[in-house]
Amino acid sequence: MNALLVRGNRATQWLGTNSVDILRISLGLIFLGFGVLKFFPGASPAEALVMRTIDTLTLGVISGQGAVVLTAVLECFIGLTLVTGKLLRTGLLVLGMSLVGIMSPLVLFFGDLFPGTPTLEAQYVLKDIVLAAAGLVVAAKALAAAPLRLRA
Repeated sequence: MNALLVRGNRATQWLGTNSVDILRISLGLIFLGFGVLKFFPGASPAEALVMRTIDTLTLGVISGQGAVVLTAVLECFIGLTLVTGKLLRTGLLVLGMSLVGIMSPLVLFFGDLFPGTPTLEAQYVLKDIVLAAAGLVVAAKALAAAPLRLRA
């Protein structure tokens, strides 16, 4: 019985030490993968939704393929910062700002996304809720490890 407790404690310690880093890297790979797809016209299932969302949010200032490329650059930057841990706080800040755009179709186009049952685009946006929650966990650890220094 004691051997099981010792193994359980080791597993708990290992999880406590490594799980958030594994989550950070996994989240980074997802952002990097989705971002890279957007560099290839027609490869991303979210391409039309990205164009429509960015066009609406920027009142037409950024539209079409430019909106998709901007999103691709941001997602790749977020992904690289999460995977490498370099510029992590900056990447988390960009992620936080990007979440407004990522989640806005739920408000802007709710009727189109949920005409009865969720469309494929709706499912794509809904999975972003989990990504946002994962980002919060990663941010909590990153900010706790390197607290903000306020200048007087």
